[in-house]
Parts: sequence; C-alpha cells; structure tokens
Amino acid sequence: MKTTNILISGFGGQGVLFTGKFLAYEGLLENKEVTWLPSYGPEMRGGTASCSVIISDTAIGSPLVPHPDILIAMNLPSLDRFEDAVVPGGMIFYDSSLIERAVKRTDVKAFGVPATKLADEAGMSTLANMIVMGKMLRESGLFPHDTIDRTIQKVVSAKRQNLVELNRKAIAMGYEL
Repeated sequence: MKTTNILISGFGGQGVLFTGKFLAYEGLLENKEVTWLPSYGPEMRGGTASCSVIISDTAIGSPLVPHPDILIAMNLPSLDRFEDAVVPGGMIFYDSSLIERAVKRTDVKAFGVPATKLADEAGMSTLANMIVMGKMLRESGLFPHDTIDRTIQKVVSAKRQNLVELNRKAIAMGYEL
C-alpha cells in the first residue's frame, strides 16, 4: 500500500491549483485513488493559494494533508509556513529564483529549482510551476515520465491548447535539471 501526500503552495497566479490538478489527473490515469483539495484567498491573483493532493493505492479517508510527503513551495511565505510540516524523509521542492534562503531542515531532501528565472529566459514566464513539477517527477519517481503527455492533453483546457507544447517543454526542462 503506497500513499503520497503532496502540498503545493504559492501566490495566486503561480499555477498552484493547475499543478495540483495535473497531479490528480495523472493519478487518475494511473488508476490510483486521488483527492484534490484547492484552497485560495478571495483575491486569487497575488493572494495565497495552496492545493493538497493525495495519490494512493487504496481508498483515501480524508482529503486533508497536514503532513505532506512532498512540498512544492513557489514563494517564501509558503516555505516558511509549511517546511516544518513535511514528514521526516520527505521532499521539498522550491523556486530558488524567488526564495533566497535554503531549506533549514536536514531530515528531508531539498531541491532548489530556479524555475521563475528559467521560465522567463525561455519565454514562458507563466510556467515556472511546471518546471518545478518536472524536477519533482524526476526526483520522486511518483509517475513514469512517458505518461506525462496524455495528462497534459487532459488538463490543458480546450481554449488554451496553444499551451500544450509549452507545458511539455517546461516539464522537460525541470526533468532534465
């Protein structure tokens, strides 16, 4: 029995909810039990946003993730708030372009990803979240890399199909880091 609790957090507009939705869809396509619980302030863009995702081989009793196995922090307030909640032996992925301090804990694996910088340089400034996602997928081994394409096709809305290829590219950039 394998259950992975994931918490993604950042400012509204950083793709936090989309990242969680991507993971949830990937879990569904892998025939896993999945929960996706978004949380955001009333202001959306610029306010705080977080998303809890649980992926499991068995039924899930609660969608809450008080102690994530994996934390993705897209900004400093998110890292400050959730770093101590990660289980010992867990993983923390953070956007080192926006978070200048290192992870303080020594009992977790921490990965600083200069996602915002890389996304800006590649002309896809809104996809820093997917660069971090690519790195997380590689380091965690949560899902096989070759299944990602079908998930991108499902998650990107019909009116934004022009972003499918950019999402692929962003994930590949993170995966190759």
